[in-house]
This record gives sequence, C-alpha cells and structure tokens, in this order.
Amino acid sequence: MKKLKTLSDDCLVKGFIAGNASCIDVLIERHKSKIFSYVLMCVKQQELAEDIFQESFIRVIRSLKRGKYSDTGKFSSWVMRISHNLIIDHFRKQKNQSVVSNDNYEFDLFNSVKFSEKSVEEKLVYNQILSEVGDLVKLLPDNQREVVELRHYMGLSFKEVAEETNVSINTALGRMRYALINLRRLMEEKNISLSI
Repeated sequence: MKKLKTLSDDCLVKGFIAGNASCIDVLIERHKSKIFSYVLMCVKQQELAEDIFQESFIRVIRSLKRGKYSDTGKFSSWVMRISHNLIIDHFRKQKNQSVVSNDNYEFDLFNSVKFSEKSVEEKLVYNQILSEVGDLVKLLPDNQREVVELRHYMGLSFKEVAEETNVSINTALGRMRYALINLRRLMEEKNISLSI
C-alpha cells in the first residue's frame, strides 16, 4: 500500500482498471478532502455532501470499469466535474419539488415576474447565447480555456484553479484576464451580441 501512495493518479487509474482494487482506495484517500470540501461548500449540509461524495466515486468506479475515462492527466478535475454535475442534479430535483403556499401573504406571490416561466423565445435566445459563449471559449488558447472552464463551468476558486493547473494565483488571474480580453475581441470580430 505504501508503494501505491507514491504512484501518480494515472498509474493508479491504470492499476485499478487492470484489477488492483487498492488503487481506487488510494485515489479516494488522496482526493477526498478537496472534493468533499467542494461538495460541502455547495450544498451546505454534511449528510447530503457525504451522499453526493459517495455517489461521485460510485460513478467514477463504474466509469473506470466501463473504460469511459480517457487519460487526460487530470483525474481530480474529472471527479470534480462528476461531483459538480451531481450537485446540479440535486438542486434541479429540489427546485422541482419545492412547494410554496400563497395563503400567508398579503399580496399574490405567484403573480410575479420572478416566478414566471421564461417564454419560449427567451429560452431559445438564452440557449443560443450559452451555445455561442461555449463556441467562443473553445477558440481560446488552451491555458486560457482551461482557467475559464475550471472557474466558470466547475466553480473552482482561483486558488483551486491555480493548484489544478500548477501555476501561481497571479498567473491564473492573468490567464483569466487575457481570456476575457480575447472573448471580447472574438465577439467583436464575429459580431456577436450576448444580451437577452
């Protein structure tokens, strides 16, 4: 087991896929603090965070056994993305199950723009904007794109982004700054307006 702890994430992944179950134990132990902290920070409930953390690694194990993991060199980012998706799923389910009573209020709660559904046109425009932003992000240089994806799609702090990309916080912030400058330039070049 001591020898396993010295191996890289990718070597441990390969070892697990080859049949060494101890490798996944080392991976979980190595990344549990960071991933659990992130989940807990998002859901703010200990038991729920434990459930999502556990489900994340169940999905990791299933994906590894099915050969769904591509050797990207960023195992922890992959697990973080799985956890992030589970958190989003949880909040979607919770939103769909929420019930609000109108009886305790002097005014009509439900006759509010805040609670009204977006029109089909608004939804289409919003989805188009998301799609265009995603296309623009893909055009960024790799190091800038990585910072944007980690920060805005995975919700990592700049400190976590710096750790994931093995650079200083100042470098991560600089890459984000240049990414935003490049995104604005690309929007102007392609004559894209991102307003609803």
